[in-house]
Amino acid sequence: MKRILFIFLPGLFVGVLLMLSAGKVLQSTSTNDYCISCHIHPAADMAWKKSVHYQTRSGYKVGCVDCHLPPKGDGYLWAKGTTGLRDLWSMWTKDSASFNWDDRGRLENARHHVYESSCVKCHENLFPAKLTKAGEDAHLYYQKTEKTSDLHCINCHLNAGHYIEGYTHGSNASFGATAAAAKEVFTEAATVSEFKNFTEYIPESPVSFNMIAIPGGTFKMGSPDNEPFRKDHEGPVREVELSPFFMAQIEVTWDEYLAFYSKTSKEGRSTDTEGLRNKISAETDAISGATPPYGQPDQGWGMGERPAISFSFHAAETYCKWLSSVTGKSYRLPTEAEWEYACRAGSNDPYFFPGNPSNFEKTGLKAKISKNDTTVINSFAIFKGNSNARTQTADKVMPNPFGLKNMAGNVDEFCSDWYQADAYSKYTDGVKDPKGPAEGTEHVIRGGSFLSTADILRSASRDYTRTTAWLQTDPQIPKSIWWYSDCFHVGFRVVCEFNEKTGKK
Repeated sequence: MKRILFIFLPGLFVGVLLMLSAGKVLQSTSTNDYCISCHIHPAADMAWKKSVHYQTRSGYKVGCVDCHLPPKGDGYLWAKGTTGLRDLWSMWTKDSASFNWDDRGRLENARHHVYESSCVKCHENLFPAKLTKAGEDAHLYYQKTEKTSDLHCINCHLNAGHYIEGYTHGSNASFGATAAAAKEVFTEAATVSEFKNFTEYIPESPVSFNMIAIPGGTFKMGSPDNEPFRKDHEGPVREVELSPFFMAQIEVTWDEYLAFYSKTSKEGRSTDTEGLRNKISAETDAISGATPPYGQPDQGWGMGERPAISFSFHAAETYCKWLSSVTGKSYRLPTEAEWEYACRAGSNDPYFFPGNPSNFEKTGLKAKISKNDTTVINSFAIFKGNSNARTQTADKVMPNPFGLKNMAGNVDEFCSDWYQADAYSKYTDGVKDPKGPAEGTEHVIRGGSFLSTADILRSASRDYTRTTAWLQTDPQIPKSIWWYSDCFHVGFRVVCEFNEKTGKK
């Protein structure tokens, strides 16, 4: 017995020491100071100290691990171990200055390192006494959809842990107050007497924009079977004939869109979609504009000459009708055929600029071995490789041969066509001015965006709207027909018809 005790007691003692030391290690490696020793990101530390999680009403300061690890007993040790190893590897092998911290903080990325279970552990009562009516509606919506959607607490509370300058949650009634400062208010729209480039003026505003004359012609629409990264819905290739038209040199900017919003938004309070659409006519004062957005549509990146984003297809279409009414011309969204024709500008290659999509997609060692040169694509497109995870102004890129900017990248662009995967198969060679399917549920978007990889920037690449997913965070019943709550990469550019209103005899 003494021999057993002699062997057992030291082992027990060593075991207790190991458990105590393990507990100490877990505790010491869970402090904010320890986290910051690896995560060399002073701006995040400063943003945390400005947030409501630091300046709490109870006096408790929420720490790094309270949000970035799950609660104990809910996979805590595994998450701590795997996260720790990943972060150590990054600290030893990477330069923290090379990280795109803004991109890491975007909602779609933040969701991967903030645990929903940690939010719910602290915020057990979703209906505290001082919660506003809007907050109650939002939390009821969350409870109703939490098991059937990808909603996360930070969809609405992204700035809770790290303060974000200018972040707005809820209805933003003050949106639009920062419209373009008046330098010269135009009294009338441009007069167009012939088919050539012109500058349009929005009456009763200081806003103008350039329109490019796109000559009519024929082109091969779609991508051939051997094009790198080709998708099935990009074919079959069809020869299409198009009439002449004018197209905006750049995507509709915030300055342009806010000229519309400031004139019409006071009337935009209806949520009856069909009734609202029926009210829209050619008369300016009959066009009902958008209700206030939910949150900050520009994502805090700035407005001015950046492309306008976050609004719905319906809002873009209504803008075109309003622009037509105030200028006396025929403005609308481009058809998919017009968009691709204008993007290609006479080219038949994957891009309107030189380059192989396969080379542009290579990164790291592969790029160095293949002597991957991104100079060309960086000159013509704002995409994932150079955007800094946000939209940019048009002066950052060169135009295509037609004189159009950002046809590849920056923001995806609405087309008027309903989306169908087999739309091209319904066309015959020689079809003239096709307008797409007669009906559908979603619309075509083209061009890729600041979030896109190089393969998505190809002239033939096509995508479509996702209305339900893009309105997931919106708790309003019914949801807004004017603004997307979860889509910040889509905008549009306008087309003006070449008709008797624009110089055609």
